[in-house]
Amino acid sequence: MDLVSRIGHHFTDSAHVKLQALDLLAEPIALAAEQVVQCLLSDGKVLSCGNGGSAGDAQHFASEMLNRFEMERPGLAAMALTTDSSTITSIANDYSFELIFSKQVRALGQPQDLLLAISTSGNSRNVIQAIEAAHEREMGVIALTGKGGGPMGELLRPGDIHLCVPSDSTARIQEVHLLIIHCLCDAIDCLLLGVE
Repeated sequence: MDLVSRIGHHFTDSAHVKLQALDLLAEPIALAAEQVVQCLLSDGKVLSCGNGGSAGDAQHFASEMLNRFEMERPGLAAMALTTDSSTITSIANDYSFELIFSKQVRALGQPQDLLLAISTSGNSRNVIQAIEAAHEREMGVIALTGKGGGPMGELLRPGDIHLCVPSDSTARIQEVHLLIIHCLCDAIDCLLLGVE
């Protein structure tokens, strides 16, 4: 097995998917950043959720918002729904794993807030339930998916934003999701700080 060639293939494939995603997603990412800024200027917050690597992405986004990305600025209101192990395990134990995010959205979400819902397949039941809860709370939704978007894509309403990576590979989708998150954070900072 030629590991160097295999590694090179991963790099090339990742770059190819990112360039495909650029053509499809640059404008929707800009719209999503504008939605986040409007949310924050209206004293709203961004709640984020996902499973596995997508949970890590939800936390990554919240940390870049609450602390800082690349520019100095005050912290911005964001919260990952993936981090409170006592809450998550009590909901999963007492009710269902499918409700671990939706119960938090119903308790914490307000109409001026946004939900950042992340699933590489768009099939995650607990993330789908979170979107349904966000709609009940009159929140907007920004969905990061891949593999065609699955049921999550079908659930989105006008005004919601769907950032669907054009790939069926979980690894490639996650790589683009991280790039999208960094693009969002940079665009949000530019809009808030007036950077050209």
